[in-house]
Amino acid sequence: MRIHPILTCVTATMIFTAAQAQSIAPPTGTKSLAATLNVYAFPGAGQASTQQAQDESDCYKWAEQETGNDPFQLDKQAAQQQQQAAQQAQQAQQATAGAGAKGALGGAAGGAAIGAIAGDAGKGAAIGAGVGLLANRARTQSKAQQSQQQAQQSQAAAKATTAQITDFKKAFSACLEAKKYTVKF
Repeated sequence: MRIHPILTCVTATMIFTAAQAQSIAPPTGTKSLAATLNVYAFPGAGQASTQQAQDESDCYKWAEQETGNDPFQLDKQAAQQQQQAAQQAQQAQQATAGAGAKGALGGAAGGAAIGAIAGDAGKGAAIGAGVGLLANRARTQSKAQQSQQQAQQSQAAAKATTAQITDFKKAFSACLEAKKYTVKF
């Protein structure tokens, strides 16, 4: 009885696949280094999870040396920059809230004093209130422009950080691909 070569090949493939399925370790419940970076690495050459962990660590170090970036440090810096920007925006908002009314009130008081000297405190108060309101409005606009500039600087810093992290992920992925992993990020 002669066995057909295709049947032999299919049977051998099924046995090999079954043997591989039994040797794959179940997930440990912890994220790999690649997964933490939102990089998906599939062991294309059947690497064990311990080997993959070692390869990811080696590639992390290599990518860090190549790019000069550590994504975990960059994330910390970005979080700090965002927090500072939020605090500055809040401070600017608090400083400008009610500034017009304060300026009008201060101007009115000053105008009333000057008007009293000139003989018409009411007219002086009205003029002083207008001048105080305008002066404070100009200061408020200046502070608003500063806040806007700070927000733009924060956005530029965030974009730069994102670009640095992307460069790191490219280097990290290239290293893993050289070690026979299929990688997507």
